[in-house]
Amino acid sequence: MRIETKRLIITEMNMDMAEDVHKNSLDEDIRKFVPDEVFETIEEAREIIEFIMSGYESKEGPFIYALITKDADKNIGYVQLAPIDDGKWEIGYHVAKAYTGKGYATEAVKAFLPVIAEYVATSEVYGIHLQENVASGRVLEKCGFETFFTGEGPYHDGVYKISKSVWKK
Repeated sequence: MRIETKRLIITEMNMDMAEDVHKNSLDEDIRKFVPDEVFETIEEAREIIEFIMSGYESKEGPFIYALITKDADKNIGYVQLAPIDDGKWEIGYHVAKAYTGKGYATEAVKAFLPVIAEYVATSEVYGIHLQENVASGRVLEKCGFETFFTGEGPYHDGVYKISKSVWKK
C-alpha cells in the first residue's frame, strides 16, 4: 500500500527504517501516551518492523505504515489500524515531537481511513485516547470521529480517563 497526500507518503515499513522508528519512539509524547510503543534500541525497532512486515500480506492486522515527508524524505511517524475485540478496528498514529502541531497526523488519518477501511471491509473505525492527550482528540475530531464515551476505562496497562469515538464510512 502506498498513499500520497499533499505533504506525505504513507507506505509500508521496511528494515531500512529501523533507526528512524527507534528515534521516533523515544520522544516524551509516545512515552507518556503509548509506552508500549517505545523501542529503546535499534534492535528492538528491527524486531517490531519484522513483525509489522509479516502482517502486510494478511487481513488480520495490525496494519502499520510509515509517514514520510515528501519535501525532506523524512520518516516522521506512523499511522495504523489494529484489531480490537469482536471484529472491530482501532486507528492509531504518532508523529515525532519535532513535527507535531503541523497537521501531519490529521492529513495522514484522513487519507488512510477510507483506504484501510475498504481493505479490511469495515464501515466503522474506533479511536480511543487519553483525555489528557488533547491533540489526539483534535485529530480524531477533524477526521470525522464522533465521541460516544468519556470517562474511566481500560487503556493499555490500566484504567484511565479516556475518550472513545467512532468514524463511520
